[in-house]
Amino acid sequence: MISKNKYLFAGLFVLLTVSVKANPDQVVCVQLDPLKKVLKEQIFFVENNEVFAAAKGETVTYQFVIQSQQAIKNLRMEAGNLTNGNSSIPVRIKAFVGYVHAGRSTPTYSKDRLIAASGLFPDPLLEIETIDVQSLSNQPVWFTYPVPHDARPGEYTADITFSGEIDGKPFNIHKQVKARIYDVALTGQTLWVTNWFSLAPDRLRLMNDNEPVEPYSARYWELIKAIARKMRENGQNVYMISPVHLCQYKIKGEKYDFDFTHFDKMVDLFIREGNMKRIEGGHLGERLSHWSSPFGVTVPVMRGSKIEFECKPLENDTAKAFFTQFIPALFNHLKGKKWDAIYMQHIADEPIESNTQSYIAIANEVKRMVPEVEIIEANHSKEVQNTIKIWVPQLNYYHSDYDFYTRQQNKGDEVWFYTCLAPQGNYANRFLEQPLIQTRILHWINYRFGATGYLHWGLNYWNENPYGETTSVNTESGNTLPAGDSWITYPANGKLYGSIRLEAMRDGIADYELLKLYEKNDPAAAKEIARTLVYQFDLYDNNIAAFRARRIELLEKLSRNNSR
Repeated sequence: MISKNKYLFAGLFVLLTVSVKANPDQVVCVQLDPLKKVLKEQIFFVENNEVFAAAKGETVTYQFVIQSQQAIKNLRMEAGNLTNGNSSIPVRIKAFVGYVHAGRSTPTYSKDRLIAASGLFPDPLLEIETIDVQSLSNQPVWFTYPVPHDARPGEYTADITFSGEIDGKPFNIHKQVKARIYDVALTGQTLWVTNWFSLAPDRLRLMNDNEPVEPYSARYWELIKAIARKMRENGQNVYMISPVHLCQYKIKGEKYDFDFTHFDKMVDLFIREGNMKRIEGGHLGERLSHWSSPFGVTVPVMRGSKIEFECKPLENDTAKAFFTQFIPALFNHLKGKKWDAIYMQHIADEPIESNTQSYIAIANEVKRMVPEVEIIEANHSKEVQNTIKIWVPQLNYYHSDYDFYTRQQNKGDEVWFYTCLAPQGNYANRFLEQPLIQTRILHWINYRFGATGYLHWGLNYWNENPYGETTSVNTESGNTLPAGDSWITYPANGKLYGSIRLEAMRDGIADYELLKLYEKNDPAAAKEIARTLVYQFDLYDNNIAAFRARRIELLEKLSRNNSR
């Protein structure tokens, strides 16, 4: 399984199969493990052309880095199918890995933090035909092959070709990649995964050649379809959709009429295009002012001829009138559409000790009207235990209160976890400055500690220049939003680009499902494999070679079980 490694210095002579008219000594092309982040400053590479091991239903990924002593014009790549006899797996993504800037570091550093003198980190997967590469500049290239569930097991190979021009002279570089597909198939996703997404006009505009997008126009729905398809490809099966904000209202005094047409179209689209298996009903309320203030409920009000939304205390007469009409109307509508069985309801985001009572009051009012409702919440407080059914603590709170959450599971509740701008320090997260393996490890944490879902708020909360600066500061709280927190996708005209972090998340989901498969045969051994990677909630083995060895061990054991 392990090939001979070639230790290569960028810019020096490298042994390649190269057909060039340009000087072959100028070009470096090295295959690297896709879990390796290639920093701009790196000049030393260890070639890794090992056979990629995968199950049926997973995605095989390859990464190369290219560098030249002189600038390359129109670098292009071609990827043949992975083939095994008559079996063939076509490439899905051919992309140049782009670089984005992390201008502010996380306030609490990880011991495993990556440091780039330039502040540039690889992340977006640019699905473009060609790119120009500056002299002595690293350019990673990315290929993915989704393995069908009915693929023939065995050894596969694919031919990769890079071409371009140096000083007006063409060159070609030919490489071959290998994969071993095991007789093991993922049988379906059991891990719940949600990334919250923004449909705000200033964000959809970035997917529309910087032109405004009219809400609910044909173009609006096209762009949402592109978001749904990208997330389907990467394992998302839960979507947060807000009935409050998508509903259309007619208001006459304290009487409300509700039209759920836009909500229905959104749900239908994500079921059809996004593989949505559960609906996260968007928050019914929010904080009345600052972080520690009580929660109120979101109420539509007329402003001239337009509907706007205000947050009002539950005791407010207008809030009462709206709430007691909207909640029964919503759930009757859900039952009529037969969506009530897959619907979960958020009350208000991240309850803490100081606003627990207001949270409980709103939740109890909802449950009074709809006793069967299942409440889901990203929470900081254990004191709401008689209201929440699907607990989603921040990873560090899951750590500190693990016994409590285990008890809740034993009572029949679900427990997920989430990350955002926190936790920091040594906890795994999706920050650009962390090793890529730590993003993948998030779902090993799911398996290791028994959490059955993962939530993150930042799918596409882009700033005006998402390919530039990726950090920001909340001027009210002073919180730094670390690089990588606010988005894990990138906008293109009419489409959504992924990132190497999103790919790592998808592969981590597959790891989780493989561990669950092995658990059916040997629960103790499956737990032990996870334990040797995730020692504690905030202590991991980041060694890529050791990780790959564990993966092969898992696939070998599953394959042997299948052959019995």
